[in-house]
Amino acid sequence: QVQLVESGGGLVQTGGSLRLSCTASGSIDSLYSMGWYRQAPGKQRELVAEITSRGNIDYADSVKGRFTVSRNGAKKNTVYLQMNSLQPEDTALYYCKGSHYIYNYWGQGTQVTVSS
Repeated sequence: QVQLVESGGGLVQTGGSLRLSCTASGSIDSLYSMGWYRQAPGKQRELVAEITSRGNIDYADSVKGRFTVSRNGAKKNTVYLQMNSLQPEDTALYYCKGSHYIYNYWGQGTQVTVSS
């Protein structure tokens, strides 16, 4: 089993910044990809950013140029999301996701609220 623990959410004003962190632990050496998804009330969960162990990165169009995803740690088992120029539409519950072969693992989520 793999556990993902997120931190770093909170309340910020429009234009502000936050940094989310997620650390994976458990029975596998390394996750192939790690990333962030978000879900706003009444909307479907959507990809925010994802990074593979080889460094390939994918961003949602809505966050390109504002958010930066990175991985760190001895086994690259920590993923970060630096969020700048936050807008009210970025308000959502942010989930960390890790993938290994056919298995997907999710964190519990951390709330990000951007006030106008």
